[in-house]
Amino acid sequence: MAKQTSISHFSTQSRSVLSGSEKRPVAELLEKKPASPQEKVTVSVMVRRKNPLAAANVSGLKRVTRADFKADHGADPAAVALVKRFAEEFNLKVEPGPPAPGRRTIKLTGSVANMERAFGVSLSQATIGGKTCRVRDGSIYLPAELQGYVVAVLGLDNRPQARPHFRVRNEATADLANNSAGNVSYTPVQVGQLYQFPKGATATNQTIGLIELAGGFRVSEINAYFKSLGQKPPEVIAIPVGDGRNSPGDPLDKEVMLDIEVAGAVAPGARLVVYFGENTDQGFVDAIAYAVHDTKYKPSVISISWGAAEAVWTAQAMAAFDAVCQSAAALGITITAAAGDDGSSDNVDDGKNHVDFPSSCPYVLSCGGTTLRGDGSSISEETVWNEKPQGGATGGGVSNVFPLPTWQAGMNVPKPDLVTGGRGVPDVAGDADVATGYVIRVDGETTVLGGTSAVAPLWAGLIAIANKQNGKPAGFINPALYAARSKGAFRDTVKGNNGGFEAGEGWDACTGLGSPIAPAVIKAIKPGGAGAALSKKAAGKAKAAPRRTRR
Repeated sequence: MAKQTSISHFSTQSRSVLSGSEKRPVAELLEKKPASPQEKVTVSVMVRRKNPLAAANVSGLKRVTRADFKADHGADPAAVALVKRFAEEFNLKVEPGPPAPGRRTIKLTGSVANMERAFGVSLSQATIGGKTCRVRDGSIYLPAELQGYVVAVLGLDNRPQARPHFRVRNEATADLANNSAGNVSYTPVQVGQLYQFPKGATATNQTIGLIELAGGFRVSEINAYFKSLGQKPPEVIAIPVGDGRNSPGDPLDKEVMLDIEVAGAVAPGARLVVYFGENTDQGFVDAIAYAVHDTKYKPSVISISWGAAEAVWTAQAMAAFDAVCQSAAALGITITAAAGDDGSSDNVDDGKNHVDFPSSCPYVLSCGGTTLRGDGSSISEETVWNEKPQGGATGGGVSNVFPLPTWQAGMNVPKPDLVTGGRGVPDVAGDADVATGYVIRVDGETTVLGGTSAVAPLWAGLIAIANKQNGKPAGFINPALYAARSKGAFRDTVKGNNGGFEAGEGWDACTGLGSPIAPAVIKAIKPGGAGAALSKKAAGKAKAAPRRTRR
């Protein structure tokens, strides 16, 4: 029986699409059945800010204190009140208390039947990669009263969202190395030495956040590894976010241990806080939001080694993630992200170029990969990492979602395939080829790992050292890095390709600005330093590099 108009506040007749919520059907999900009407579902409803962030905040030029952020840029109280009334009307339970400071997310729990009615969707059950998932196709429909107040509704669909970006040395990849210039491996400390990380430098009193969506770590393994390096083991803290957990014994322990061991080895003394979320779009956004707004551990730099092609994300999920990264920029937090390990296609089999998200978010430092060969403590050769098909290749290209940032103007970034994009990926690079990979300990064994998953924590460690030496968190560093590109901060990689793009002088869509020359990078990202001053100038005045071409 229909609800009486005098009781109902939200019209079930006057509904419209929540912008960006469309979920495209996937061919392998044709065999699915309706989800059980009684199954319990928890969704994250992200609402708009109380007040928008100013351009100076998101550009990193004017930081916001956590207190001011909470007061001025948290959840809009009017939006929260509307969502709570909406939840009551559709028999959805609201998580007690206000949204966590800064996170703007309201958790609603209810049955599949009530969720379908509330959001105008049909939910199904399907098996993906051996896991039973809840899926939806099409768009989410909101009552007119909520339009403009709600940014995203995540969690109705809980299929896996992201992939870890690491590679394992095996016989095939070892053969590739042996057939080319020889099979080598390095400890993270040796990689840092090749990139001129300051000798004896520490990152004491600095906190590095690591985002993980599966796997786990054992403290005994960490202690054994750092003992083998002759270093004091770092303090490592696991933070569960939602249903995410530190779950060692999983094959994806390799990702977690790679991140911990690289970041901890190159930034000795840093505290490592590992935020474990679920591998869904909801879990990923919740994890990064928790880390950015963690008022207990307050990481000054966050490393992300997970992602997927923009084409497999919904626009609303990317917008929600991007909003959190804007908050990080305003709060003075640096985010590094792996650019992907599948070349310019980013594991999308449509013959086109794709970039990885969140690497393509303009508010993160996108980290691409190289093949690195050293002679003692100096680099003898560094080229674009491309050992496809067996060994992988660095991601890179042009976003079809995010426009060209002002600080990339003059870099001759190729045009996007779609008119809506333009942001070039990656920004920087580092050793990623498993054939010249990192010696890592995981689950009782020593192995060699590579991938851009190693580059994100490598850069996070360098930034933590810079924060210690400079006496203040670097914050959003992309403008300063691009402004300082001609100031000796990078080793330019000019040889190789990632499938769709060629390396060349200056920025390119394979290795970005290049790999770090650490002392110059530390100087360039010092708040208020020369790099920061340069970044205030119009990016269009930067000397243009030769235009990169697609192959």
